[in-house]
Amino acid sequence: MTLRNKPTSPMEPVLSPLPRLRRLLVSLLSLILAASVLSACSTTDALEISQPQAEPSKYAAIVIDARSGKVLYSEAADQIRYPASLAKMMTLYLVFEALQSRRLSLNSQIPVSANAARQPASKLYLKEGTTIDVDTAIRALVVKSANDVATAVAEHLAGSEAQFARRMTARARTLGMGRTVFTNASGLPDPAMRTTARDMSKLSLALRRDFPQYYSYFKLVSFEYRGKTIRGHNKILGMVSGADGIKTGYIRASGYNLAASVRRNGRSIVAVVMGGKSGSARDAHMAQLLTATFNRSIR
Repeated sequence: MTLRNKPTSPMEPVLSPLPRLRRLLVSLLSLILAASVLSACSTTDALEISQPQAEPSKYAAIVIDARSGKVLYSEAADQIRYPASLAKMMTLYLVFEALQSRRLSLNSQIPVSANAARQPASKLYLKEGTTIDVDTAIRALVVKSANDVATAVAEHLAGSEAQFARRMTARARTLGMGRTVFTNASGLPDPAMRTTARDMSKLSLALRRDFPQYYSYFKLVSFEYRGKTIRGHNKILGMVSGADGIKTGYIRASGYNLAASVRRNGRSIVAVVMGGKSGSARDAHMAQLLTATFNRSIR
């Protein structure tokens, strides 16, 4: 038997389902329109960035306004990644702390152990039993990303690299880097080592903020060592106007990483890119992020 909309009393009219359906359709269309407006607003505010040349499982990026802390762009910024030599930024943070507290001076001599001397490249090829002064060590960490120097520094400041790595992780926590764990001073491969693009941006900002007297080291593109000019890998310093640092990194597990800082026209930006397929692809993507950020800021 087919049921119909019968009146419940002789005076009650039969109600057609069409008006109710129209009201439902109007409500649905209103919701769709509102969502479209919100989406359009979000797209207007977003940076227009092309697909990076990076492994999806390794890629992450973030751009931050250094003055306000506002995140201007992010992609997989909280996903776990390998820091590679970006870990040396924390090694340098602890060196700068030691300089600031006068536990070290720029002329202090750092002894080179057998363990430090046998670290794999990139390195200065330091010899066991020799020393390196702190100023040269900083330059080697920034420009050459020297693993033997990182280990020598760690052993000198903490007694062992393992103990130094624990200090690195502890300092990371105080800087709000909640997803980062360091297991060595250099960023050499270790499954237990981890970070995120957001955490690396926090470290970049902290280095600029906490050590303005030493931050200029990150502008270096070369340094002299034993009569030779050693050149660095941070090409972004010559690619983007106003770029003033800070660090590159690469291991196979991470891809090509880069933390960058730019100050231009009263703006101050810090950005991190991780997982590039090559150094040139990483640099091009970073340049695109930074250029798009500054172009939007002047519109």
